[in-house]
Amino acid sequence: MAVPKLLPFCIIIFTLTTNPVFPILSLSSTLETELLLTKIKPSLQGNSDNILLASWNTSVPLCQWKGLKWVFTNGSALSCSDLASPQWTNLSLFKDPLVHVASLQLPSAGLFGKVPRELGELSNLKSLYLGVNHLVGEIPLELGYSSSLSDIDLGNNLLNGSVPTSIWNLCDRLISFRVHANFLSGAVPRPALPNATCDKLEVLDFGHNMFSGDVPEFLTRFTSLKELDLGSNMFSGSIPEGIVGLSLEKLNLSYNNFTGVVPNFGGSKFGGDVFEGNNPGLCGGPLRGCTGSSGLSSGAIAGIVIGLMAGVVVLASLLIGYVQGKKRKNEDDEEYELADGEDDENGGGEGKLILFQGGENLTLEDVLNATGQVMEKTSYGTVYKAKLADGGTIVLRLLRDGSCKDRNSCLPVIKQLGRVRHENLIPLRAFYQGKRGEKLLIYDYLPNRNLFDLLHETRVGKPVLNWAKRHKIALGIARGLAHLHTSLETPITHGNVRSKNVLVDDFFVARLTEFGLDKLMIPNVADEIVALSKAEGCKAPELQRMKKCNSRTDVYAFGILLLEILLGKKPGKARSGSYLDLPSLVKEAVLEETTMEVFDVEVLKGIRSPMEDGLVQALKLAMGCCAPVASVRPTMDEVVKQLEENRPRNRSALYSPTETRSEIGTPF
Repeated sequence: MAVPKLLPFCIIIFTLTTNPVFPILSLSSTLETELLLTKIKPSLQGNSDNILLASWNTSVPLCQWKGLKWVFTNGSALSCSDLASPQWTNLSLFKDPLVHVASLQLPSAGLFGKVPRELGELSNLKSLYLGVNHLVGEIPLELGYSSSLSDIDLGNNLLNGSVPTSIWNLCDRLISFRVHANFLSGAVPRPALPNATCDKLEVLDFGHNMFSGDVPEFLTRFTSLKELDLGSNMFSGSIPEGIVGLSLEKLNLSYNNFTGVVPNFGGSKFGGDVFEGNNPGLCGGPLRGCTGSSGLSSGAIAGIVIGLMAGVVVLASLLIGYVQGKKRKNEDDEEYELADGEDDENGGGEGKLILFQGGENLTLEDVLNATGQVMEKTSYGTVYKAKLADGGTIVLRLLRDGSCKDRNSCLPVIKQLGRVRHENLIPLRAFYQGKRGEKLLIYDYLPNRNLFDLLHETRVGKPVLNWAKRHKIALGIARGLAHLHTSLETPITHGNVRSKNVLVDDFFVARLTEFGLDKLMIPNVADEIVALSKAEGCKAPELQRMKKCNSRTDVYAFGILLLEILLGKKPGKARSGSYLDLPSLVKEAVLEETTMEVFDVEVLKGIRSPMEDGLVQALKLAMGCCAPVASVRPTMDEVVKQLEENRPRNRSALYSPTETRSEIGTPF
């Protein structure tokens, strides 16, 4: 029988349906194309059409389907370059489909569906790249039953659940497996075959998820590994010694809860950043030394001791000189600070005013004669907006009688707070203590609303808070907290991080107030702040008494605040008595695959890709800050770093140097 002359490709497409004798490239006759159109495409695009997946259409040649690469059974690639080539004229699909999907590559494609389980049925699929999308649900176990998959990238999505054990069925051919930045949790599953070596696996990226438990020993058998990322999870226990035997070029074990001794990788192959952010008990290698035997000879130890003794003599001489000079300087400073007030042991006089940078022009008369208007009342004091005689305005925070420690305990804390200066913190300008023990903290007045009002007030003319503005606010808060935690000679914990304590100016620069006030209060009064934090849904689970407040409890409160910014919902108890737990709300949305629905509608306006604009990363960061176990929460420095790395693309002039670095004016 003579073979009919093949018509041009585009014409064949239209004649197939009417000529069953010629099912050449008939899409309905091939299993893989049927799977793509009826199962895989609907699963990937979710509930709405996708512009790239629209090319998967019977009216479009297979070689023009976006994101797909096809091969013939003999391994040669399907190409649209020459439709008259022999590979086309000899092509017949009468008995067996001759073309197969070899690669599916749709990164950053705006996909909103799930990872299709039918992908495991594509017999020649070798590479699967679906990173940086909005895919939800679990990783289907069917992927592990693919007959050819070797490269998998599902990173930067919204996947949850655990990694299926079946993934190790691919062990004999798997080259890379990336699931970076999802919501995956649980322990890393062990291969069904106890001696599996995955001898071709070069890249394993589990970073920025919620994995927990020990690092499994079986990973140390994957001797071809070049990149291993387990960072920013909740792994615990010790780092396996066998990891040293791998040929690793890149390693990330940071921001977990590892303890014990860092294995000796030799030389300076990996720096401290690989291990930072873990349990303080992690030591050795590029980190601090571990206590215990040093292994040094007695002669070496004697030499070190003699050297140390000589050094101590020199250091002591220098230290004595430094302390004497410091003492003289402190005495001079105190004389300056107390110049406007006199101690009054006998009841005469009006009290004492201590001035700090920016408040030098204030006088005791200014403060005592200022006319006040109540702005806020709390359990530990009242805040007034006060008018000065010269027309200026200040804020007076009058601490409740009996709420504070005695003068000698207060003064060092007051002086420490008075020295704090940062663009995202409201500075303390002066402190007044009256003759009856009353205490006034004096701040700048900023004619702006607090963040709570901006987020939750419903009024005409309220500024619209899009994602760019909210991101700038969140980053400012994070920078202020990071400064308190790490940039001061004596670190300060805020102790009361909440949206009502964040002032926002016209350029959306955020400034924190009320930091460190708990250090001035007697324990019972300070614990009232803990009770307030609990009622407002921002108390870290381990915080029972304010004296236990630390940087990690501040991080938890910041996580709740960041969720409040993203979701636009008030945490804590409502007037109805109901309680809104924001972290639980997000977890529920992730499990129900409705993650995008938790965001405030104003946040999503103008956003083309929540992943590329850093919105999804911010949600994951907030959840990391709210981790129930304190040791796995990031530090505020790490929070700042992540927010800076994931800024919105369309932020206009919001981040111009003059606006982000604008300083608080001095109204005096």
